[in-house]
Amino acid sequence: MRRDIFQAIADPTRRSIITLIAVHAMTPNALAENFNITRQAVSKHLRILSECDLVKQEQQGREIYYSLEIEKMKEVDLWLEQFRKIWETKFNQLDQVLLTMKKDKNEQ
Repeated sequence: MRRDIFQAIADPTRRSIITLIAVHAMTPNALAENFNITRQAVSKHLRILSECDLVKQEQQGREIYYSLEIEKMKEVDLWLEQFRKIWETKFNQLDQVLLTMKKDKNEQ
């Protein structure tokens, strides 16, 4: 079953895992040390992230290391970009209102 990327990142633990593995690849055991959950729970979160292609696995000896799939994160960024533009416009409008109010106050 393919999962939706936005469902995957909706969970705060999965977002924290993404943050950790964005810096460097980690094993499930190393990730579990950062949370108050079992290694099995971390593995479940990793499976969900893998199903969305947000993480990739690399076997190194007996260990599996997980790292962030940056290209897939661009999908999230592209979706957020539309909202970034809206908020930038709103903040620019607010800046103009505040500047006008300040100018009017100084002229009084």
